[in-house]
Amino acid sequence: MAGYITYWPREQVKNLQKARDNGPIQVILGSIHTKMPSISSVKVGDVIYPVTLEDGMLVVMARLPVEKVESAFEYLLRETGERNGALVPEGIAMEEKSQRSKDIITYATASGLVTRKEELPDGIYIEPLREPIPHLCHQEPFNCCAETAASGKHGSSIGPRPVPREMIPALRFGPVKSKQKPLKINAKGELTTVSIAGFVRKMSDETQKLFDSLFGDDSILL
Repeated sequence: MAGYITYWPREQVKNLQKARDNGPIQVILGSIHTKMPSISSVKVGDVIYPVTLEDGMLVVMARLPVEKVESAFEYLLRETGERNGALVPEGIAMEEKSQRSKDIITYATASGLVTRKEELPDGIYIEPLREPIPHLCHQEPFNCCAETAASGKHGSSIGPRPVPREMIPALRFGPVKSKQKPLKINAKGELTTVSIAGFVRKMSDETQKLFDSLFGDDSILL
């Protein structure tokens, strides 16, 4: 059971606050962009901790034990009824809403978008429109091109859990034990966005124990 951190920018945290989304957290989405980094290395049984920065302080927002890993496209259609910017798998066209025609679709080809069903190549499946499904704010990607969804039914509430500043030097991250390193800090001794954003980081066993200790009281809300 490996532990990972992924970065939530302040805009995402504010979106959750505005929506009063206190969880429990059900999914963490990864994209092909560094703003919402890839979670392709995460496996069933691992634990993901979304984190953010507030005034140079590392804040753990939630804890999600991963029970299922699938394409974001499949997860979002099933749980929200909409694609919500997820990458569409090859060979699938999306039926679109249109006031002028009910035959409008979207299918990407090397030469551009196909928007008429009769122009589709052979063998393409058309994903029909679905009714929106009620869901929580964090179940939608906050960035485009969502690729992977890691979900579970035993996630924590969503809320700020600051890591004491004196514990920051003891945190270690890296793909294997021999390459685990502390997070980089600036001249003021504070963490910066660059130190934790951009990609998912695997944590040491000791670091994971420290993170888990922040969840003794899971009644924290936004």
